[in-house]
Amino acid sequence: MELPSTIKFADEKIRDSFEQLEKEDPLLYKTLSHAFLSIQRNAFCSIQIPKNLIPKEYTQKYGVTNLWKYDLPKGWRLLYSIAREEVIVVSIILEWMTDDP
Repeated sequence: MELPSTIKFADEKIRDSFEQLEKEDPLLYKTLSHAFLSIQRNAFCSIQIPKNLIPKEYTQKYGVTNLWKYDLPKGWRLLYSIAREEVIVVSIILEWMTDDP
């Protein structure tokens, strides 16, 4: 099943970090932009994280009840949650990260 969605950032800090990437890390910016387009086309295009593995920080800070992982190149991953706002499906960007220290 495909579910189109609208992309939103969980907060302004995350939005600002993404916008800074355009100058600081253009490749990561482009990679994330491509991921956002995929998620816009289908919010279910990623791997759903089991509910018992959702970090409590996300539940407390953002009220997350579901979590999805979109794999990016070079060990990076994008985490987001799916929510409904009236009749619009929204994918809320929470964080992107890599395993490298």
